[in-house]
Amino acid sequence: MKKAIAADFGGTSIKMGVTQGDSILVKAAPLLTAAYDSPEAIIQAMCATARDLLQRHPDASAVGLGMPGWTDFHRGVLYQLTNVPVWNHEVPARDIMQQALGLPVVLDNDANCMTYAEWKLGAGRGLESLACLTLGTGIGGGIVIHNRMLRGKTVSAAELGQTCIDWRGRSGPFGNRGAIEEYIGNNEFTAEAVAAYASAGITRTAEECTPYQLTIAAQNGCPIAHSLYNGYAEKLSSLIMNLMYSIVPEAVIIGGGVAQAGDLLFKPLREHLKAQLFPVHYAALQLLPAHFGADSGLIGAGLMATDYAAGGLN
Repeated sequence: MKKAIAADFGGTSIKMGVTQGDSILVKAAPLLTAAYDSPEAIIQAMCATARDLLQRHPDASAVGLGMPGWTDFHRGVLYQLTNVPVWNHEVPARDIMQQALGLPVVLDNDANCMTYAEWKLGAGRGLESLACLTLGTGIGGGIVIHNRMLRGKTVSAAELGQTCIDWRGRSGPFGNRGAIEEYIGNNEFTAEAVAAYASAGITRTAEECTPYQLTIAAQNGCPIAHSLYNGYAEKLSSLIMNLMYSIVPEAVIIGGGVAQAGDLLFKPLREHLKAQLFPVHYAALQLLPAHFGADSGLIGAGLMATDYAAGGLN
C-alpha cells in the first residue's frame, strides 16, 4: 500500500503523521489549535508539518485531512470547525493545501474517516453496509450503503448525534429536540453520574465520574455505575433501533472512549435492542467494537488520501 500524509484535527490539537494502510509509520508533534488566530495560520502550520514529514517520506502520494465539523467532501471546503472558534467561516482548505504541497488532498469529516478505516481494514472489513458511531464529547457517525459512503445532498449525512430519541426532549444546537448527543455525550454522562451519586448520599466530583472512572467503578461492583451504564445503553439502543428500521446495516461499529467499557456497555445494549427489534432485524445485526482506537481518524484519512489519489474513492 502507498504512503500518505494524514491529519486528524481535534478541538485542542492536530495529530499528523505518515500512514501506510493500517500502520502509522511516524507521528509529528501535535499542533495546538489555541496557538493560532485564524484558519489560514492553522493551515500554514499544517503545511509546514506536512513538508517536514515529506522530507522524511518523499514517496507519500497524497494528503488526507479529517476535520470535525461540517465539511464538503466534493468541494474540499470546511465551513465550521467544532470547538475551534476562529474557524467560523467557509475555507477552501483542500485547494490551499493542494497548491502548497503539490499533492492530491482529500478533506472529510473526522467521523467519516473513522468509518472509512473500520470499513476498509477494521471491524467492518468485507461488509457492504454498516454504520459507525464514535462516542465521546459528541456523538459522531458515518454510514456505508452498498459499498459507498453515504454523504447526502448537502454532503452532511450521518450526523447521528443530532438525531432524536425524545421528540419533547432537550434542545440540540440547531433547535432539534431530543438529540441523543444531549443525553450520552461524555459531559452529559458525567453530569448524570454526579447526580446519581448525590441522590444516594455520595459526593463525587465530575473528575471522579468520567466514563473511564465509571468503568472502573462498575468493574469493581458499584451498583450505581452499573445502573448508569444500563441507562446509557438504553438511550443508545434507541438510535441503533432507528438505524435498523431505516437502513438495516449489516453491522453497527462502536468506537470512542465509552466503547472501551466492553460488556458493561455491549451486554445491556444487546438486551435493549432485542426487546425493540423484529427478530429478523436483531438476528441480522452485528454489534462490533471498533478495531482502531484513538488513531482511527488518522488511519482513515490516510486511506482516503491514497484511494483518492488512485481514483478509487467515492
